[in-house]
Amino acid sequence: MNPRILGATTKRVLLQLRHDPRTVALMIVVPCVLLALLAWMLSDASVAFDHWGALLLGVFPLIVMFLVTSVATLRERSGGTLERLLALPIGKADFLLGYGIAFGLAATVQALVVSGVSFGLLGLSVAGPVWGVVLLAVEVAVLGSTMGLLVSAFANTEFQAVQFMPAIVFPQLLLCGLFVARDQMAGVLQIVSDTMPLTYAFEALNRVTTEGSLGSRGELDVAVIVGATVLLLALGAATLRRRTP
Repeated sequence: MNPRILGATTKRVLLQLRHDPRTVALMIVVPCVLLALLAWMLSDASVAFDHWGALLLGVFPLIVMFLVTSVATLRERSGGTLERLLALPIGKADFLLGYGIAFGLAATVQALVVSGVSFGLLGLSVAGPVWGVVLLAVEVAVLGSTMGLLVSAFANTEFQAVQFMPAIVFPQLLLCGLFVARDQMAGVLQIVSDTMPLTYAFEALNRVTTEGSLGSRGELDVAVIVGATVLLLALGAATLRRRTP
């Protein structure tokens, strides 16, 4: 691994994101607007906003970063940029980690801004520490980035990349416990839910919001989220080829 190449790759991706105002707006503005709308809708029920706002604070970053990363990386693949770069005698790890760090930093900024707006301007309040919710939001945003990085290898157009969201993200939203408690689901659905990383993020967020701490399973939840992120990054590395067909 070459630190200079790694840094150059990270810088190039960040500069591309910086010069794409629509992508920046999608990452930063859209989640803030959605949470603001939710706060407005529940203005007469502040307790409801405190509950749903904190949970969705961990959901919106995953959805947005999944879209941004999958589409942005697909542009690199379809445009031949990745193929030309990988034709050079440079390790895949430099490119993959460069992309991972760049989108991870973007995800971190997004989660921090959205959290700041939620707790500062919208008056979101949780039973547990604010930093715990923010940390989980950052982890979920980075997880969404690695999902998008992997999915980009299986799409040929930006529209196809977006089509993967119902197949990858929506099942996790339905089975994580956001709409129906997991212990009320059929046994098969609970087993499927156990394999989905968003389940662990949701449960951790729910405990911080309602109980005031991560609880005894907090370390396991965080470990699963981090492990899933690393696994997805490794699978993304397997999709990088020196030559494309």
